[in-house]
Amino acid sequence: DSADSAQSLSVYGSSFSEEEKRVLALCEQFKQGITVAVIENDMPHLTKQMVVDLLNKLLAKNKLHLLTKPDGTLVYKLKDPVSFHRLKGANKEEQAVYGIIQESGSFGIWARKIRAESNLHLNVVDRVLKRLEGKKLIKSINSVQAPKKKFYLVSSIEPDRSLTGGAFYSDNQFDSAFVEVLMDTCYKYLTTKLKSAENEHIKDGPLTVVNAAKVTAKEMQEYIERLKLAKIKLSVEDVEKLLDTLELDGRVKAYTGGYSGDCTTGSVKLWRAVPDWAPTPQFLYAPCGVCPVGDVC
Repeated sequence: DSADSAQSLSVYGSSFSEEEKRVLALCEQFKQGITVAVIENDMPHLTKQMVVDLLNKLLAKNKLHLLTKPDGTLVYKLKDPVSFHRLKGANKEEQAVYGIIQESGSFGIWARKIRAESNLHLNVVDRVLKRLEGKKLIKSINSVQAPKKKFYLVSSIEPDRSLTGGAFYSDNQFDSAFVEVLMDTCYKYLTTKLKSAENEHIKDGPLTVVNAAKVTAKEMQEYIERLKLAKIKLSVEDVEKLLDTLELDGRVKAYTGGYSGDCTTGSVKLWRAVPDWAPTPQFLYAPCGVCPVGDVC
């Protein structure tokens, strides 16, 4: 690590102070950007004001760009050297628009908001956006929440899930068929796990069988990944949503607190298949069949 840091520091030359070089090296190490707190932890001899002055100098030298997270946290990220090189010949309008898009980060920004922040006419903004897209500096996507709006992002940044809808969306549409396939896969895996637990632990008692049939969302995610069902990698949170939906359907049961079955302690969540002992009586599909006050009706 020390060798890599020394190599990173050496490329910036004498025009940068040692502290500036160190900040740039931290930005190279943490590609998603760094906060003031990261610098303060790395260089405790600097006061907060010294850190702020340091960052302002690097912003003025066009080495960093500033992003604001949804919670208001300021993040400093290393500028893409390829984009910076392509932007060198750009006019003032292109530089202004590119800077605004860059600040929007993974959430993107739409043309009218660019116009408001740049004080440029909308026709000028449209022309600049086309030129920047032609140079592959920015890209446009349609949001699942507002399909008619085009959002613009820097080409090297992946859009946030709030724009794309995540793994369960395809071409801005909810892919219900794909979700059904994933849910069926999850349920079949859980039923196989339950049958295996019954065969191996039936003599150890029902509690042992139940515990042996439980799986975590991480285990399920790894199983789906091995099957290569999805074009993109599903996150553990995506799999949790699938399992929670199966729980609402009454096909699986969730446990919190680990393998002991205690639902009051711990934070590990597990799921197991609910055995389908007999078909549900038709009467239970009627409202009266499940009404909690049906006996006093």
